[in-house]
Amino acid sequence: MTDTSSGVDLVQIVAVLGAGVVAAPLFKRLGFGSILGYLAAGLAIGPFGFGVLADPAAVLHFAELGVVMFLFLIGLEMRPAKLWTLRRQIFGLGVAQAAVCGALMTVAGVVAGFPPAVAFVAAMGFAQSSTAAIIQTLEEKGEMSTPFGQRAMSILLLEDLSVVPLLAVVALLAPEASHDLRGSWVGVAAAAAALAVVVVAGRWVLNPLFGLLAGSRVREAMTAAALAVVLGTALLMESSGLSMAMGAFLAGVLLSGSGFRHQLEADIEPFRGLLLGLFFMAVGMSLDLAVVVAEWRLVLLVLAGCVITKAAGIYAVARVSGADGRESLQRTTLFAQGGEFAFVLYGAGAAVGVLDGQVNAVMTATVILSMVLTPMTVRLVWSLLPAPAPDTEGLARPDGLNGTVLIIGFGRFGQVVSQTLLARGLDVTIIDTDVEMIQAAAGFGFQIYYGDGTNLDVLHASGAGRARAVAVCVDNKDAANKIVDLVKASFPHAGLLVRAYDRRHTLHLIAAGVDLQVRETLESALAFGQGALEFLGLSEEEARETAEEVRRRDQERVALEQASGKLTGFNQFRPKEPKPMPLFQAGKEARPLTPETREIAARGTPG
Repeated sequence: MTDTSSGVDLVQIVAVLGAGVVAAPLFKRLGFGSILGYLAAGLAIGPFGFGVLADPAAVLHFAELGVVMFLFLIGLEMRPAKLWTLRRQIFGLGVAQAAVCGALMTVAGVVAGFPPAVAFVAAMGFAQSSTAAIIQTLEEKGEMSTPFGQRAMSILLLEDLSVVPLLAVVALLAPEASHDLRGSWVGVAAAAAALAVVVVAGRWVLNPLFGLLAGSRVREAMTAAALAVVLGTALLMESSGLSMAMGAFLAGVLLSGSGFRHQLEADIEPFRGLLLGLFFMAVGMSLDLAVVVAEWRLVLLVLAGCVITKAAGIYAVARVSGADGRESLQRTTLFAQGGEFAFVLYGAGAAVGVLDGQVNAVMTATVILSMVLTPMTVRLVWSLLPAPAPDTEGLARPDGLNGTVLIIGFGRFGQVVSQTLLARGLDVTIIDTDVEMIQAAAGFGFQIYYGDGTNLDVLHASGAGRARAVAVCVDNKDAANKIVDLVKASFPHAGLLVRAYDRRHTLHLIAAGVDLQVRETLESALAFGQGALEFLGLSEEEARETAEEVRRRDQERVALEQASGKLTGFNQFRPKEPKPMPLFQAGKEARPLTPETREIAARGTPG
């Protein structure tokens, strides 16, 4: 019942999806990241593993659409004005890194005995980093919108722009090339024409088109149009010799100011995630273990040489461009691997006779191994790097302060607390570690000092020894617990008023002997519920009494759980999570609203 003539049948599709579903969450839970999980899954089911799929090249070509869609979504967030501000990083930092790394690896290849043309093609292929792996890592680490992430994106954009000139150089390096410069200029002209078509369509065609489709209210037509725009732009760029990812990125940039941007993002996102995972699986499938086993000494030697040489170049460029040691190491570990463009460049080199079959196989295996090792290297190195020191220039630090109340943490919770105290004319001292928050508060006339409340010396300098009360308003319960321990031990005279994270944290704070603890969402939720009752027709008195009844029952529940000794004796080392239980039961039986929920309800609650 399955058609195997195309090389992919239903069993293979299920195997690919199943391997990804199992491996990616498992590896991410183990701390290795989803990329390594996809690579491992691809290796397991590929032709050099269990052999479920015999043609990884076909899967890889299709899965590259995941990278294409990823770049389109990034383009949607990158308005032309913002892209213009990155021009120096793209054509300065990007060119410097690509040129330095390529030159160093070319020289190393020539010294190792390879012909100059072979060394150049191998080096420039490895000099291109994996756009998919880097962007996925930046997204998982939350670095996409940071200055570090923007610099990384600038380098990747330059690498995508280098596709055409590098392919042209490979053609010129052919042993018996006719050096048809006219053909090269025709290729450049075709690429320029394709870029012009995309710009014109993005500015004057796509917005009216999406407006027309939105007016039809046919949701699937919008989704189809979004896919057509991304894939059509990618096809146009590939046909003109440019990078598909570059075309998709440009299309996203041109639509970044469109009123349909968020709808496009929502339509593309599910396809992007699925295809990007498939891309990494296809890379894993492509690792030829036979070559690795037969030429393992050569592969390891080339891998070490390429990674070390490229890492040295990246680190040197980063330091010269003004990056500190921490960012330089982050960039080095992130970019030191080869990328998916190397497969294209090596294939072109093999087609024109620059690279022989053995060099092509060894370099391809080297690139794949470097991509496999990168997630583990990034995790190891980044975990050892010290946290970045905040820029505290111009910020006041606490020294010999004297206030009635010391507030630690000036987020949303701490801001409201400070207002109630300041309204009664109390002398309040405020410390926080969020530099941006301190600078923003200064604009409103607030004097906030930069200081870490978990540091005993900072507490002394902030006047905790003379304060009547210390209000712990931080949003991290571990930090709050540490501050409580320090204040109880060193400033026992000061009252301790603490923001609690949840019920379990509340019980912990009660056991620690704080003077006041308030769950961060309890009172606001009660006020919301009381307002909802008033909106639905109850009198203000009835709504207030109801809210008070809920508050009273919650206090009784806390007192009962406290008295049960969950956090005392042996249980203190293995505290049981307080089981959430409703204070009031629903007034009527739940009624399933869909066939699926009716079927689940008919099965009964599992025991």
